[in-house]
Amino acid sequence: MSHQTQYKYLISGLLLGALILFPSMLKAQSGIEPTEINRVGQSGWQFLKINGDPKQAALGGSMMATHFPGPNVLFGSPAMLTLVEGTNVQFNSQNWIADIQHHSMAFSQAFNRIGTFALSLVVLDYGDIPETIHMPLQGGGTAPVVTGNMFTAKDMAVGLSFARSITAQLSLGGTVRYINETIAATGMSNWAVDFSTFYYTGFRSLRMSIAARNFGPDTHLVGYNEELQSEPVDVRMPLELRAGVAYDILENDEDPHLLTVMSEGKVSSDGPEKVHLGAEYMFHNMLSFRMGYKFNYDEEGITLGAGINFPIGHQQYSLNYAYLDFGNLTNVQMLSLGWTIITDK
Repeated sequence: MSHQTQYKYLISGLLLGALILFPSMLKAQSGIEPTEINRVGQSGWQFLKINGDPKQAALGGSMMATHFPGPNVLFGSPAMLTLVEGTNVQFNSQNWIADIQHHSMAFSQAFNRIGTFALSLVVLDYGDIPETIHMPLQGGGTAPVVTGNMFTAKDMAVGLSFARSITAQLSLGGTVRYINETIAATGMSNWAVDFSTFYYTGFRSLRMSIAARNFGPDTHLVGYNEELQSEPVDVRMPLELRAGVAYDILENDEDPHLLTVMSEGKVSSDGPEKVHLGAEYMFHNMLSFRMGYKFNYDEEGITLGAGINFPIGHQQYSLNYAYLDFGNLTNVQMLSLGWTIITDK
């Protein structure tokens, strides 16, 4: 083995060890114990945190789902769009907590020697909500009263993504999104940017990705009136930084079995550091079983899922399912349908 190869493996091993230890390193301090700071509730646009891809969700929320990837990868790491060949479309649906409906879709098109472009749409529908107003009381003060009327609330995000391979091992990608939120007669709009890197280390199948999401300006609700009895305040974006690694334990090309493990750490502007672990078993590149766990969440924990890929000619179809345990909030179930047309590079 050459010195150059040994050096490359050493660097890759150090990077792998650093990223596996990444979550604990976030808290590790020397000397005086740091003061705990609670950042919960310091940002809005919370629907941007919901990943509509059952594949990533079943892997503990990890963005490192690289086998048979579809355009849904842009919801985690847009740089991984370089792994998506041909023309792809995926439709996702899930029954979120409290009867909230979350729907999304992603479409991608790969262009030779240029890169991969993608479009995405996310809609969060809160359904009908009973209207409650403040009724003035004699002597001052108010009391909540249900009027019998109904109102609704919706969130929406429309995105344009692009990814390109810089070298045979390194890819860069990003997403620009227009986001909108409405509740009753009030609402607000904004824009957000995601960008990420994806890198094959050269050490066997080890790969890693770093993603920064939800960069954008502060904004505030418009359309306030006296019934709300509140002044508009600036709403911050839920910034987050993720770093993840994945490795194929079984990677023999002649073996029908493939087992992949992955680890991911997440730092956000409005909550404590979190850890995502996942594992995927694939048989004959067709049938997949997935499981994962989300650490340091209030309610979320174990995640499970399965998927099937079946080719027909130059087309490939996929069906993916995920089950997420939300503790006291019961569970969330997700479903995705995908369609791919493979074209010659």
